Amino acid sequence: MEIRRDLRSLDKSNAEIVAKHLVAAMHFVDEDPTRALEHGRAAKNRAGRIGVVRETLGVLAYRAAEWAEALGELRAARRISGGPGLLAMMADCERGLERPQRAIEIARGDESRMLEGEDLVELRIVEAGARVDMGQLDAALVTLQDAGVSADAQGESAARLDYAYAEVLLAAGRRTEAAEWFSHAVSADPEQTTDAESRLAELGD
Repeated sequence: MEIRRDLRSLDKSNAEIVAKHLVAAMHFVDEDPTRALEHGRAAKNRAGRIGVVRETLGVLAYRAAEWAEALGELRAARRISGGPGLLAMMADCERGLERPQRAIEIARGDESRMLEGEDLVELRIVEAGARVDMGQLDAALVTLQDAGVSADAQGESAARLDYAYAEVLLAAGRRTEAAEWFSHAVSADPEQTTDAESRLAELGD
């Protein structure tokens, strides 16, 4: 409904075509990210001034690991729509472009203070990854600790935070502690949205 509302500024026939491209993109995004990206680009060609179209294309490019395109589209979406959203994805694009320092600058910028909850957790996970890229393992652990990593927390967001913490511990050669936090990630998320269980099994081999 939100997408249809945003497309109302287009003429009816064009809005219908754009909507079909967006629906097709969502259909293919998991199985064929490249094909999904093609539909996203087609939607942009018809509705490049619509924020939700640029945001969708940014996400599709991100899923297809087209980091530069994703970053450009996400920036465009923010210029059109405003707000502090998309920061974690933008920072991760900078990591994909092998610019971890820029990722950290996004994560620590003024707009990051406007985030809370899951959005802030995702941004801190990306920041920690960027610090690992730069060899700053201790700083990465502190970043995740400050984000609220806890062995008792429950839910998908908590599991992702536990998982990220385990990954940094593993990178630091602390295998026993890493296994403990992969285990916490498994316990925190009954839906198993991460592959923490398989990572835990690998460490036990």
